[in-house]
Amino acid sequence: MASSASASGPQPLAFITPGIAIVTGASSGIGRATAIALSAAGWACVLSGRRADQLAETEKMIAAAVETSPKPLSVAGDLTEPGAPEALFDAAISAFGRVDLLFNNAGVASPGGPIDEIDAPSFERLLKINVTVPFICTSLAVKAMKQQNPQGGRIINNGSISSMNPRPDSAPYTLSKHAITGLTKSTGLDGRAFRIACSQIDIGNAQSDLSAAASSAGHLQPSGQVVKEPMMDVRYAAHAVVYLASLPLDVNVLNQVRTSSLLAAHHTMLTILLDFADHHGGKHALHRQRVDSSMPIS
Repeated sequence: MASSASASGPQPLAFITPGIAIVTGASSGIGRATAIALSAAGWACVLSGRRADQLAETEKMIAAAVETSPKPLSVAGDLTEPGAPEALFDAAISAFGRVDLLFNNAGVASPGGPIDEIDAPSFERLLKINVTVPFICTSLAVKAMKQQNPQGGRIINNGSISSMNPRPDSAPYTLSKHAITGLTKSTGLDGRAFRIACSQIDIGNAQSDLSAAASSAGHLQPSGQVVKEPMMDVRYAAHAVVYLASLPLDVNVLNQVRTSSLLAAHHTMLTILLDFADHHGGKHALHRQRVDSSMPIS
């Protein structure tokens, strides 16, 4: 005999109500596209970037794309400077009272080249931007999310295909993105008791300011050839962030890979194997995207 639940049919999936989102690196590229997409989905966005004029441009693009949306707040500043991350979170909480989402997006790709030719100051600068800043911002987000009522929130880290497979002559960048994977996993584990979920999106070849120069010149392959690789519209990466942000806090996608379908043989949004062409050598690799409960198992 069918239960009353089955007789009435499956219940619609529940998604969270959009809240307050901090987006770093919002002055261009993936950060800008994501801020626009989040605003369109109803999130109130706090925009972080070094260039006030470019943040103002992002605000204009949000206003042009979204008829009704909470007005974004821009906080210009270099997050590598002492006190800048704290000022960003203070501004967000002062204006909106809480933080529901952090998109750790700001980052740089250089320096690149043979590892024995990279000087220490350049390497340390990359680590400061790509690792230290996301770590500090995560720490501040966790602190706010623990203290606010209702408790909790989500942190989404911008990883990279390089968090799994390196390109030639990319040791500093690859190291930094592997570090982000460690930060994602640790934050997801430690945040469970406080309803704090942490996800990572690993993006391959989205059109952005960061990728423009490399995409026009081509990418060095392990074979030694320089090849122009397929690119995807950056808005697809932004759409994936909005999807992750919409999940209830007791559901988590630990890693999501988003690439051009010409670069990748296949990718999906749920619990199946991602079988895609490895853009670092033409071989095939298997990567699993996991959708699981982010809450403790009782």
